[in-house]
Amino acid sequence: MEIRDVLKSLREKHHLTQEQMAERALVTRQAVSRWETGETQPNTDTLQILSREFGVSINTLLGSPRTLFCQCCGMPLSEDDLISREPDGSFNEDYCRWCYADGKFAYRSKADLIDFLVAHMPNPNHATEAELRSTYDGLLARLKHWQ
Repeated sequence: MEIRDVLKSLREKHHLTQEQMAERALVTRQAVSRWETGETQPNTDTLQILSREFGVSINTLLGSPRTLFCQCCGMPLSEDDLISREPDGSFNEDYCRWCYADGKFAYRSKADLIDFLVAHMPNPNHATEAELRSTYDGLLARLKHWQ
């Protein structure tokens, strides 16, 4: 979905006129009209306002141009309700809501996360605990949080 379609759909979902959307986004009605025709796009500051006002991630507002993954555990963040939030309610698109919440990380170390994964993730190939730990360690080492 293109940005213009996402913004128009969001406005219509909330039963807003272009004028009402403009008031919430702190822009003019003409700006909203230009977004919806694809003539222009909201700037970064306006995207942050829209994200906060409507409870959707900036990635969603942009038409989900990139696949997000939690940079702590690697879980795909395919829906906004999986994405963590900062204490002010804004989205933190780097982490899932289980690894990072209210400005705090759930796991103090990579070892703590690996302990959790070994205990809770399915093991259909019946790998040994050592094999699981090695696999998780290798996967997690690629993520920004653990580098």
